[in-house]
Amino acid sequence: MSDCCVFAGQGAQVPGMGRDFAEADATAMELFDKANAVLGFDLKTVCFEGPAEALTKSNVCQPAIFVTSYAAYLALQKRRATPFAAAAGLSLGEWGALCAAGVLDFDATLTVLEARGRFMQEACEATPSGMIAIVGASPAQLDELCAKTGCTPANINSAAQVVLSGDKAQIAAAATTAKELGIKRAIPLATAGAFHSKFMQPAREKLAPVLDGITFHAPKIPVISNVTGRVHSSDPAEIKDVMLRQVTETTRWADDIAAAKELGCTRFIEFGPGKVLSGLIKKIDAALTTLNVSDLATLDATVSAL
Repeated sequence: MSDCCVFAGQGAQVPGMGRDFAEADATAMELFDKANAVLGFDLKTVCFEGPAEALTKSNVCQPAIFVTSYAAYLALQKRRATPFAAAAGLSLGEWGALCAAGVLDFDATLTVLEARGRFMQEACEATPSGMIAIVGASPAQLDELCAKTGCTPANINSAAQVVLSGDKAQIAAAATTAKELGIKRAIPLATAGAFHSKFMQPAREKLAPVLDGITFHAPKIPVISNVTGRVHSSDPAEIKDVMLRQVTETTRWADDIAAAKELGCTRFIEFGPGKVLSGLIKKIDAALTTLNVSDLATLDATVSAL
């Protein structure tokens, strides 16, 4: 059985995340202290204590989820060294996968995600926009919904669930039109704005010079791209380019899991708060095994399962 490590995306954040790892292990506490030093603000306290409103800001949320996820990843490796055949992550989680694969180091990943989150937050505030989850639509219904409303696919999570982005009027229209088309469910999401869409173009442009200043390396294990749904190139320059595109382009999570299966992966271990990705993976293929490491209890359970 080959394992794939997967890293949580934005929306998984919860006050208290990472705290028990840090209190139980000095290495984890050092990660949070290092994050405070790199970022120049008290990320540790926000993660451990909240408030929830502070954690929802993208420039805080993105590095917070990354540090918590990476602490979970190192905690498993410390308890039971686990070789992974591949790595993946959803949106910001893909940066965690790249870090785990040695493409960029912990400090550089933090720097990227703080800037990425800040620029995305600025783009959200500049143009009111949002996202809506569409559940149970056929490809034809989805195409018609997008054509009628102007929304665009942001996340293809499974055959049954696609998240659309649009401005506020487009999202409202999508909720109404979905009912008219007989689509099972349309759920407006509580996001800051329309991620993975043209609305994030200003963030993409601002992020480019930040990435230019970061050293990327060839991955030590295959990392699967959200943008292409295939394994990243071994060329650091190409990885950098694709990760810049990821800010505005559709994330293809269902394709990522298919690519991992082609690499022989049958078990997926999710790192970070919650188990959203584990749920999506099961919807993609119920035969796949999923485990998650979000706190000490789930760490114990995963170690036992391995």
